[in-house]
Amino acid sequence: MVIYGIKTCDTCRKAVKALDGAELRDIRVDPLSPQERAEFIGTFGAALINRSSATWRALSEEDRALPEAELLERHPTVMKRPVIRSGDALHLGWSKDVQAALLP
Repeated sequence: MVIYGIKTCDTCRKAVKALDGAELRDIRVDPLSPQERAEFIGTFGAALINRSSATWRALSEEDRALPEAELLERHPTVMKRPVIRSGDALHLGWSKDVQAALLP
């Protein structure tokens, strides 16, 4: 299981702690590949962009208008976190629904 996020994110840390054996991939250190960005956008669409984040609020109008893939490439921390890969399934966030799906 891979958790895509950042190591300083409290929600990502909670997910790592709860999911035994999960590996945290810090997207600032190891950015998403173009294929991963396309897969995540294809799965989650606009929900992948965290429009209430500090990163989003700091963006210029020009950057906010970028296509999602380019926006994530330039500003990886605008991604809603965590994205969790469990086998072939992808999950977004650490809501009760995601926890119910992933925890025993």
